[in-house]
Amino acid sequence: MGTKDKEGFLKQFLVYALLICIGFIYIYPILHMVSASFMSLDDLLDSSIKWIPSSMNFANYKQAAASMNFWMSLLQSIIIAGVPTLCNLVSCSIVGYGLARFNFKGKGICMGIIILTFVLPSQITMIPTYVLYSNLKILNTLWAFILPAILAQGINAPIFILIFWQFFRQIPKVLIEASKIDGAGYFESFYKVALPSAKPAFITVGLFSFVWYWNEAYLTNLYVHGVYGDSKWTTLVIQLQNFADNFSSYQQTSGAAAGVPTLNESISMAGTMLSILPLLLLYFVLQKQFVESIDRTGITGE
Repeated sequence: MGTKDKEGFLKQFLVYALLICIGFIYIYPILHMVSASFMSLDDLLDSSIKWIPSSMNFANYKQAAASMNFWMSLLQSIIIAGVPTLCNLVSCSIVGYGLARFNFKGKGICMGIIILTFVLPSQITMIPTYVLYSNLKILNTLWAFILPAILAQGINAPIFILIFWQFFRQIPKVLIEASKIDGAGYFESFYKVALPSAKPAFITVGLFSFVWYWNEAYLTNLYVHGVYGDSKWTTLVIQLQNFADNFSSYQQTSGAAAGVPTLNESISMAGTMLSILPLLLLYFVLQKQFVESIDRTGITGE
């Protein structure tokens, strides 16, 4: 079991065994998806082939990308997720700084309302929000996501406000007071003192916001894409939802003479892999900064 200063073999073995088991639970679906996405139809029907395909069939990805209109959908997904994320970063940081640095009447009520709006299920407000957006004539446009984000009311914005609020509370007040003595105003103190030290909070909020907007299929379908596809905007997640219909249309336009097979599990897995690949690359690039940001902002369980 080890001593106070050194962990024993049995304790290390149990900890690593538990971590490997938990990690396998999370990584197994991805491994199965990658393996199946490269299989041909013969490999799928062959019971002797479980993990390693007989040959790497890249045609699955080509057909899935063509049916999803991958590059256009990818660009629109980045815009739909990226622009509201930038708006969230600006608006939520300002609101969080104001709540952390200023005392005013009703501050506790404001904090309670912010927490309540996060706890309140979005399904309750869908119909009133839909009617409001329709009256504002921003339905089926990107403004349906941008306008709430500008007002610090984007998707899961309350938790972003609380992250900034918690982080700005940790900044020593003497730094803000020193900037005031030097003649800095409120916004200058925020811009030149608070923001430079808030990089971990910005990375955390930016990554969470981008992923949530990227994965949000229902609200995107309802407000931006349009229930009946009335808008030109779409995302990879929506294309994946309608993958069977999109692939059927791709078959009709390509023609049977082009050798396009019928929809099977391998093509579906390839389409799913294409929809999550940008997020996997994003996590891979920002992994170190993301872990450090989580540690410094004190956010867990996400």
